[in-house]
Amino acid sequence: MRALLLGLAGLLIMSSDAALADTKLPSRLTSPANATRYFTSIDGLMDGNADAILKETRQGKAVSSAVLDVCYPVDKNSPRMDRFVVNLSANGQTLSGSTQSLVDKAPVTVRLTQKPTDDTFEFRGQIKIGQNVTEVASTDNADISESEFQDTQSTDDSITPQPKDFTDVSPESVGVRVKLDAALDFLKSLKGQDVEIDVSSLAVTCDAMRAGEQTINLSLDPGHAAAFLEKAKSFPGVTAAGWTTGIVEMDRAIRISAAEWRVGDKLDKDKLASAIGNVLAKTFAAKLSASRWNSTTGKLKLTFKRPSPLYPSLGLTETIDVVGLVSPDRPGGSDRLMLWIGIPVISTVDENAGAKLILSDDSSGDEEGDQQDNTGSVEALAKAFKGQRWDADKSMWK
Repeated sequence: MRALLLGLAGLLIMSSDAALADTKLPSRLTSPANATRYFTSIDGLMDGNADAILKETRQGKAVSSAVLDVCYPVDKNSPRMDRFVVNLSANGQTLSGSTQSLVDKAPVTVRLTQKPTDDTFEFRGQIKIGQNVTEVASTDNADISESEFQDTQSTDDSITPQPKDFTDVSPESVGVRVKLDAALDFLKSLKGQDVEIDVSSLAVTCDAMRAGEQTINLSLDPGHAAAFLEKAKSFPGVTAAGWTTGIVEMDRAIRISAAEWRVGDKLDKDKLASAIGNVLAKTFAAKLSASRWNSTTGKLKLTFKRPSPLYPSLGLTETIDVVGLVSPDRPGGSDRLMLWIGIPVISTVDENAGAKLILSDDSSGDEEGDQQDNTGSVEALAKAFKGQRWDADKSMWK
């Protein structure tokens, strides 16, 4: 009997402990936990010209703190950007804070009210930068998680420091990634050098401002590219340097033996230009009128002329301009050259003596990628130079 009573007592104690655990469990599971959520845009901010990222730390459903990162044009007609990053304190649905912009050092104050609406959020309030006040009235803003936000962040992998060959990057096109505070000195160091700077890469984009570095894209003679990159890598503030995509498209490239076209370790450019010009002159049924190598980019420009068939009795002339590039098929030493030829650009002019017709041909200004080449120039060069064409399906020379 005593044993039975002791057993019942034990069961009661266990049941009591279990009940106590059950009463504590819900409070542990439902206790507010910190979560990070992002808004990667705030629709309509600064007339839709601002690039905004709002990072919120929430405890349960309440916002405990936030950081607003806004990149914006300093003027609606200017490509120059400024940026501010402000820590916002939360007071109920109100987020507020102040800072100064990173470039112009303009004072910034932010006061926003955030209101949930079904599955999205509404923002209203003001952002003041200097004397300019932006009224914020933005609806239908969706938030995302930390992992989703990281997936949206692009990585700049356009620079290839050591490509195995020039099938994915272009031999004349290089990029130098440099920290923003060193970019001006790097650009000044290019004065007087035989390099061509892509003007669009001078703009400091929002991605560059957030990364703290920008990529300067340049074109130069393929024969000088390796030495230039080696020097650039040692420049203060440079974090990466290498080849990038450029003018070379593999469907218009051929690979040829280098031995016949070199004098020592240098290209015999006069011989190459003459041979290429002769092949294309036959292909176009035209006369080669000019041939010039660009000392900066290493590009070859050939100009051909032939009678225009448009209106024979007017005696008009068709001018055909072609740009080409010749380089080793890979960085460093190689016994093969890669010859690329661009799409011919044909224009019609009046070269007769005396008064001339002024002719306009809008199609000659089309982007090269939108034009078609029915001249057979690549096929003719591949045959004459006994060259290999690129097989895109197999990713190999054939």
